[in-house]
Amino acid sequence: MKYAVVIEKAEGNYSAYVPDLPGCVATGATAREAEANIAVAIRLHLEGLKADGVEVPSPTSIVEYVAA
Repeated sequence: MKYAVVIEKAEGNYSAYVPDLPGCVATGATAREAEANIAVAIRLHLEGLKADGVEVPSPTSIVEYVAA
């Protein structure tokens, strides 16, 4: 499964979150580091849901860039 990830520039670092997995967040000094960290966070989040007997949500978010 592939989940959409939003990476945003924050004050002093980058933050990342997964719209389809509330509470699944990560940070990094760079956008690439935040991306790597959110990949780990997704795996751990899904493992935690499964361990708790909670159904893993399917990805539903769609990401697209729109020219303005």
